[in-house]
Amino acid sequence: MPAGAGQSAAATGQTDGSQFADRRTVMIVLPGLLLAILLAMLDNLIVGTALPRIVGDLGGVAHLSWVVTAYILASTITTPFYGKLGDMYGRKKFFIAAIIIFLGGSALSGLSTSMAELITFRAIQGLGAGGLMVGAMATLGDIVAPRERGKYMSYMMVVMMLATIGGPLVGGIITTDFSWRWIFYINLPVGGAALVYLMAVLRVPANRVSHKVDYLGGALLALATTAIILLATWGGTEYAWGSIQIIALALITVAAAAGFLVTERRAAEPMLPLHVFRNKNFSVAMALTFLTGLAMFGAMTFLPLYQQTVQGASPTVSGLMLTPMMLGVTITSIVAGQVTTKTGKYKIFPILGGAIMGAGMYLLTQLDVHTTRLTSGLFYVVLGLGMGFLMQMVSLIAQNSVEQKDMGVASSGRMFFQQIGGSLGVAAFGAVFARRLTQSLAASASSAHISISGGQINPATVNALKPAVRQDFFVAIAHAVQGVFYWALPSAVLIFVLAWFIKEVPLRARTPAPAPEQQTTHPEMVA
Repeated sequence: MPAGAGQSAAATGQTDGSQFADRRTVMIVLPGLLLAILLAMLDNLIVGTALPRIVGDLGGVAHLSWVVTAYILASTITTPFYGKLGDMYGRKKFFIAAIIIFLGGSALSGLSTSMAELITFRAIQGLGAGGLMVGAMATLGDIVAPRERGKYMSYMMVVMMLATIGGPLVGGIITTDFSWRWIFYINLPVGGAALVYLMAVLRVPANRVSHKVDYLGGALLALATTAIILLATWGGTEYAWGSIQIIALALITVAAAAGFLVTERRAAEPMLPLHVFRNKNFSVAMALTFLTGLAMFGAMTFLPLYQQTVQGASPTVSGLMLTPMMLGVTITSIVAGQVTTKTGKYKIFPILGGAIMGAGMYLLTQLDVHTTRLTSGLFYVVLGLGMGFLMQMVSLIAQNSVEQKDMGVASSGRMFFQQIGGSLGVAAFGAVFARRLTQSLAASASSAHISISGGQINPATVNALKPAVRQDFFVAIAHAVQGVFYWALPSAVLIFVLAWFIKEVPLRARTPAPAPEQQTTHPEMVA
């Protein structure tokens, strides 16, 4: 194909579909992509259950939260870099590099002899983790036509939910029966298998451009991301919201974000091209992603405490209690993916997802001390049904809204905005939870005997209280959890409203490959 024709196609964002792989090729590559996603999702979920044992061995309880924060911060910062650099210089090399960095960080984390070392090595893990999910999603966008992408994304959603539910369970078993160090070592065979497999089977177009990397834009984006995540993590916990530290972080966030926007308008190859936001569908998809992270991941953070105190579940059982939600996600993900592939229609699914998710959030506002595990499980099913309709379709819409050369930007943008939304949601809903818990305890008959200071909010400590005092604490926790979901509900309603603004752009389908004598004109494919 002549160069001019190729540039014209790229400029319009439409291609003839012949660059996409056939089903057999996709099914060969898919296991490697699913392993990478499993690796990214499972690690952080497993680590949470092992933190008490880690502190027991390494000490440093005052810095415990940084074991998680360092990982999240590093992965969020690097996500846009992997997306953009993969678009510029080829997906495979950065995907493979991300896996290698992640595995190196995992091995070093397992060998840690101090909390400082573990935090440092977890940050290295995060530097690799930022490219795992982006690499998998963008690679799927490179090789699968948008019309067929929904059904493959449903497989990824199932893996994500399996990791969400199974992570705490696997972490508990490994920590109890082996050693906390094995929660990191277990990544090596899984990641090693993904690495070898993808190196052997993955073939994606190699894009080469002459523009220089947008280092200034990337640095400003990293600074703004770091400041806002630290603000969300420290605000109201490490430092008061009105403290000089939090105010300084807020000012840094605003200044860095403003500088980033100015830089991106001038850069030859911007780290996060602003032109993609001119597409209404892409902008709506990013808003839906942010709100989903805010409502879902922010609010869900507080369910384990409710389950382990009010409902008396062990940490392992608490993880298993979310299995109904996984079933809901699985059902609607598969349905949405198959229907989209057959009909090419997708707008209805984000609308249904927002509506059902809102219904699930409302049901969860009814949690109290008398709610049975069966009832709460039914609530989780409803929430999962909404998530399954919504999350994978948002990814599909984002990818279908950009030119093929910006596939990594679309994939990394989704992950980036979801992570930022989740971080802000945890901070905001944490403040709501703490305030309502304090108010409820202050109004109880046992207020003179209980306090939320120190470690008394720990489920084991709460369950050791005298029956009358414990009951008051259960009522207070249920009241606080209800408040969290009341505040999360408007986000779900807004998701439903915004979904109506999506324009149903036709999804491109794969076309048969040209005859052998014509294949010499295809884009270069690299191993």
